[in-house]
Amino acid sequence: MSRAQKLLRTRGIAAVAAVAALGLVAACGGSDTGGTGGGVKDGKVTITMGLFGVMGYKETGLLDRYMKEHPNVTIKAEVAGDEQTYYTALQTHLAAGSGLKDIQGIEIGRAKELVDTQAAKFVDLGDVAGVDHFLPWKLSQVTTKDDKVIGLGTDIGPMAVCYRKDLFQQAGLPTDREKVAALWEGDWSKYVAAGKTFKAGFKGGKVAFMDSSSGLFNAMIYGNSQQFYDKDGKLVYQDNPVVTDAWALASQAATSGLTAKLRQFQPGWDPALANSTFATTVCPAWMLGHISEKAGPKNKGKWDVAKAPKGANWGGSFLGVMDKSPVKEEAKKLVAWLTAPEQQAHVFEKIGNFPSSQQALAAPQVANATSAYFSEAPIGKIFGAAAEEIPDEQVLGRKDGTIKDIFSQGLTLIEAQNQSPDTAWKTTDERIKKAAG
Repeated sequence: MSRAQKLLRTRGIAAVAAVAALGLVAACGGSDTGGTGGGVKDGKVTITMGLFGVMGYKETGLLDRYMKEHPNVTIKAEVAGDEQTYYTALQTHLAAGSGLKDIQGIEIGRAKELVDTQAAKFVDLGDVAGVDHFLPWKLSQVTTKDDKVIGLGTDIGPMAVCYRKDLFQQAGLPTDREKVAALWEGDWSKYVAAGKTFKAGFKGGKVAFMDSSSGLFNAMIYGNSQQFYDKDGKLVYQDNPVVTDAWALASQAATSGLTAKLRQFQPGWDPALANSTFATTVCPAWMLGHISEKAGPKNKGKWDVAKAPKGANWGGSFLGVMDKSPVKEEAKKLVAWLTAPEQQAHVFEKIGNFPSSQQALAAPQVANATSAYFSEAPIGKIFGAAAEEIPDEQVLGRKDGTIKDIFSQGLTLIEAQNQSPDTAWKTTDERIKKAAG
C-alpha cells in the first residue's frame, strides 16, 4: 500500500456528493528565469498559477479571500480557453525548465504521463498537513512508484444517467428516478435493453434513446481499476475484457438505432439538447451545468437524474507545485488551502464543481444538494454514491486521454459512416498504436 493510500485510509468519513461545471482552460506563461514567475520582494510574496477549466478559484472569490487573509501575498492566476493548448505549453515549459508557474493545474488524462516523466520537477505534497481527507482513489492517480505525490485533488466527475421524464412517459417507461434506475441496476447491458424498449414504444417522432455510443463506452470503462494499461505501463486494451466488452455493447447500441449519432461536446450536440432529439445521456457530475444551459429554460423540470448501473468517474484535476519555484513553501500552503474540505465545499456551493474531499462531500451543502433544473434530483446523494463505488486504486496510462478520444472517434465511424464494428476496431487499433507508440 502506498504512502498516499495509507494517509487516505486513516479516516473513514462517509462521502456523499453532487454536480459540477466545466468550461474554460488555462494558458501557461511565465518568466524565463529558469523557474517560475513568482518570487519575494520587500517582504511581499507573489505566487503565480496556471489553471485549466473552470476550477472555481477566481470565479468564487477564493483567491481574493486568500490575499485578504494574507496581506503579504499576491496571487496571479492565468486562465485561457483550451486544455490541449494549455498542456502543450506546459510540456514545452517543462522540457525547457523555464516559463513555468509556481502552481500548475494537472488534468486527469495527463496525470500518468507527468507522474512517469516529470515527477522530479514537482514538489512532493504527500506530507502536507491534513492530506488524508481525499477520497481513497484520488491521490493514487498522482502518486509515483516511490510514493511521491505531485498534486492535490480539486474536483472529480462521478457519473449518473440524465434522462428526459417526458420522453420516457411517451415511450411507456417509468419516470420516477428510483424506478428508472431499477431498469438498468448493476448492468450496462440493461441500459441498452431499456433503450430497445424505448425505441419500440416511442410514438412521438424521431427521438433517439441516447446521444452517443462513446458516452456509454466511457461510462463502462471508467468504473474499473484497469482500462487501457496495466500496472507496468503496458497497453492491454486489446485483450482487456473491460474495454472489449464496452466496445461490443457500445457498438450494439450504435448499430441498433439507439443513438443520435453524436459525440458529446462536438458540433450538433448542444442543438440536440435544445431540440430534445435524445432521451438520455451518461453524465458526469460536471455535465449538469452544461446540459441546463444548452437545453434551456423550456426544458427545466423535464430532465431528471438516475443512478447509473455502476459507479464510474470521468474527469477531475489536481494542483501541483513546481520544485524550482522560489516560493514553493508559500505555494504549498496555498494549494493545501484551496483543496481543503471547506474550500471544496465552497466551490461546489457556488458553481457546482464536485469535491474530491470526503469531508467536503459529507458537508450539508454538498450531501443535501438538489437540482431545481433536474426535477429536484438529490444530486448530492446520487453522485456521492457513485464516487464511493469507484475502485480505491485506478491504473492510469501515459496516453489515457488520447486513447479515449481515439475510441470515441472509432465509434463515430460506426454511427456516422456505417462501418462495421470489426472494421472500426481495426482502424482504432492502428490509430492507438501510432499515437501511443
